[in-house]
Amino acid sequence: MRIAITGANSSVGKVLLNHIATQANGDFKAYAGVRTRQAVATLPSNPTITPYVICYGDRDSLMALLEGANCLVHLAGILIESKYSSYQTANVDATQAIVAACRHAAVDHIVLISALGADINSGNRYYRSKGVAEQIVAQSGVAATIIRTPILLGSGTAGAQALVAMASRASVTTLGGGHHSLCPLDVDDLSDAILHCCRMQADGVAIHELVGPTPLSHRDLIHMTGQLMGHNVSVAAVPVWTAKLGAAVAGWIRPGGMTPTVIDVITADETVRRNAAVDLGVNLTPLTVTLKKLLSKTTLSQ
Repeated sequence: MRIAITGANSSVGKVLLNHIATQANGDFKAYAGVRTRQAVATLPSNPTITPYVICYGDRDSLMALLEGANCLVHLAGILIESKYSSYQTANVDATQAIVAACRHAAVDHIVLISALGADINSGNRYYRSKGVAEQIVAQSGVAATIIRTPILLGSGTAGAQALVAMASRASVTTLGGGHHSLCPLDVDDLSDAILHCCRMQADGVAIHELVGPTPLSHRDLIHMTGQLMGHNVSVAAVPVWTAKLGAAVAGWIRPGGMTPTVIDVITADETVRRNAAVDLGVNLTPLTVTLKKLLSKTTLSQ
């Protein structure tokens, strides 16, 4: 099976490519879409992986990526805006462009990686943009699987980098004291779910919420990680409203970055009515195992 992947140089994309190269028994060929030639050099090197430089405003480049592909895995998207990229351009317009190209290329199946909380009617701009992206995929006329995810832990993920940085200190200050609930998901488990979806294409559109096996507060996750590193971490609080006010003021000076919208997202409770792990063929990795893997890779990289 031939899989086209957008955002292939993201942390999730690189892990997925490694799974395809080393664990998929030759079942897949990966067409790895990135936006710059410099990003090509960051991809795993393997005969199963063919890189493509794409531009969402250039239909020819998208068609080249999709030629001969059975399935598209759409990973591209942002949480933090910049002067170069907005929720509209990165989460909505890019999805619209690649979905239109999928229709013209007769791709059989789209797998969209979305976020818990995605909702076209949300008052949060990020969640609303992810909801619109889901709607674009769902109404494309192409069979689709949408996977909504929580904080992802694995080598290179933003959530893992922030967690290790906080857990490395003797004391940290967190938004609201870190009392919001998380369900961290091992990025290797997400890759397993994605490849399961590629193999087991369903008719129509399916939306799944996939989370890790251990719900806990952010502060407890910091404590657990610190203890695995051999020390205790003292967690203090900064009021969420204070952080949002400061972010709003900073945004008037320099748009993007840590905004009230982002703060709402990273302090939201990660809750699901039903974990789709069984439906997606995933044996969830215990949280302690995920953290030990993460810390081992962090130590090796230092």
